[in-house]
Amino acid sequence: MEIKKIETFPLLYRLKRPYGDANGYKNYRSCYLFRVTTKSGIEGWGEVIDWLPTLDKGFQERVIPFLIGKQATQRTELVKVLKKWNQRATAGVSMALTEIIAKASGLSVCDLWGGRWRDTVPVYASFQSYSEGEDWVKHSLQLVEQASLAGFHQMKVKVGGRSLQEDQKHIRLLQQKFEEEILLAIDANQSYDYATSYKWERLFANWSNLLWFEEPLPLYQIKEYKMLRANLSVPLAGGENLQTTREFLTLLYEGALDIIQPDVSHQPGIDGYRETLQLTRTLGLQGSPHAFDGALSRLYALFAQACLPPWTKMEENCIEPVEWDVMENPFTNLVPLQPVKGLVSLPKGNGIGIEINHELIKKYLWDGSVY
Repeated sequence: MEIKKIETFPLLYRLKRPYGDANGYKNYRSCYLFRVTTKSGIEGWGEVIDWLPTLDKGFQERVIPFLIGKQATQRTELVKVLKKWNQRATAGVSMALTEIIAKASGLSVCDLWGGRWRDTVPVYASFQSYSEGEDWVKHSLQLVEQASLAGFHQMKVKVGGRSLQEDQKHIRLLQQKFEEEILLAIDANQSYDYATSYKWERLFANWSNLLWFEEPLPLYQIKEYKMLRANLSVPLAGGENLQTTREFLTLLYEGALDIIQPDVSHQPGIDGYRETLQLTRTLGLQGSPHAFDGALSRLYALFAQACLPPWTKMEENCIEPVEWDVMENPFTNLVPLQPVKGLVSLPKGNGIGIEINHELIKKYLWDGSVY
């Protein structure tokens, strides 16, 4: 399975109305897709979410010349070299080679991994809650209502980008309207210190529909996470930007988190991602994958979740939800799957079992202009 050709498809979409979280506003969404083809004609798709000019230069000058002529079956060795250059590009290459190997074997990705436990996986609607203008709270509530009407019953909203008073007002209004209808996660994007994080407990103690409090503190503050975990009435979650299983182990051995959130696109290949995800079953914790950026990355997260055994014996086939971007982003539809009542039915064909949306690629192909 010698690699013969790699085609790249950098995609860009400028948002009509900026939105964001505690880290700032997004003015565009981008995606760097690429297709790897072997001499025998087997194709595999990869995806990277990062700065397009840097990615394109890196692929054309380094990644593609390195991969051409190599064997797709040497995925582990290739990933080991590539991760020294660009972690996210390595994750994308790992996806493409995994699909090629699955297709060559006449298997789906899940079957290649030993088979799935379930055909559907739950997802939660993930919001970027902040928008420009004084009506941002009203706009946020409208987005949540739309998602609820679309069948989502698990959701995640943002805090940490406004004053504590503004953010708590936002969440109180949201709970007044939707507490009986949804399960809610709250994500602070590592914005607080311990004292400010703990002030949320005054509200948390009154609500029974909270899924988790996500990354209230910088993740290196392990001592503070342990204290917070001991004093909050909701689980603590985090880890989307951690790049290795070892980094997660440090937090878990210290008892800093209840739920880990690895991201396929941030780990050194799909095998490393699955290794991290397996910690949840080894250590008796939960794992709810982060997958806000990238429809193909999210599909691999769904596959991996489908192959995990249930996290509890108390409910048959119980599995943690995967993040689903519900914001304005046409690249969500690059992989034509949609949740129904908060569940995604997974494709069963060889490889990823589904065709990438080529019309979207043509429509949003980046012209190389500054953005």
